[in-house]
Amino acid sequence: MQGISSKRSSWVPSYLALGLAWGCSFIFIKLGLEFLTPFGVAFGRCALGAATLLIVARLRGYELPKDPKVRLHIWVVALLLNVIPGILFALAETEVTSILAGIINAVTPLMTIIAILLVNREEKPKAFQLVGLVIGFVGVLTVLGVWNGLGKNPLWAILVLLMAVSCYGISFPYTRRFVMPHKLKSESVVSLQLLLAAITLLPLYLFDGIAKDEYRLGPVLGMLGLGVFGSGFAYLWNFKVMEDAGSAIASTVTYLTPLVAVAVGLVFLNEKISWHEPVGALIVLLGAAIAQERIKINRSSSHP
Repeated sequence: MQGISSKRSSWVPSYLALGLAWGCSFIFIKLGLEFLTPFGVAFGRCALGAATLLIVARLRGYELPKDPKVRLHIWVVALLLNVIPGILFALAETEVTSILAGIINAVTPLMTIIAILLVNREEKPKAFQLVGLVIGFVGVLTVLGVWNGLGKNPLWAILVLLMAVSCYGISFPYTRRFVMPHKLKSESVVSLQLLLAAITLLPLYLFDGIAKDEYRLGPVLGMLGLGVFGSGFAYLWNFKVMEDAGSAIASTVTYLTPLVAVAVGLVFLNEKISWHEPVGALIVLLGAAIAQERIKINRSSSHP
């Protein structure tokens, strides 16, 4: 009994570290943009994350997948999870707050459900999924404060954030269909994924990666945190939670990251937040919870 209890509690530090790392990613992006372009931020986080995981893989004796077909699928996952969103989030944060970016990121579970339903068209969406999606959509509109005409947030930046989150949503069913059946070590897959992402982004970084040759300690540490922890160790912590607590609990970190993003944005960047942003975030998370059937809707059956 003691062994089971210790195993159950062993994932908690990894869970909290994961929520903190991913929640702080948005402020780290904002800091990185002080001396890097969006291309530079995306490349830097992938290169640092790849270096971190490759060192871990070497120490633990894991080998990278060698099958060319598998590598191609992992490269597609890298595009969907790292390359495209890495550029788009950084691009959007040149105009919007890290708080708003963190809140919009909470739409990921809803985008995942939409992607799964589009892939499995023969599978009819369930009532609770539709209810959750509608509530989530209302939450997004509330976050943006549509009655104010999006306020100071440019429409293109909002669309860019939603495109980035859509890539996340597509990546999950793609990974489940084309990568997971090969039964590869997760650490090996992610190490190669980040390596391929960094290689893909390298030409863009060389073309236009440095915004200005001014390397202050805060922004440099922010990029190190984004790459080593947000794009490196975070994956290992995620695997730890999935192994010890299950994927259902691991996926709930989505509910923790926007809280962290809001807190660090307020405290460290003095970013302003409107009342409707946290309220909308709660509505988005409620919709995601219903769509994932974490909160069950009472189904009252009528009796004759």
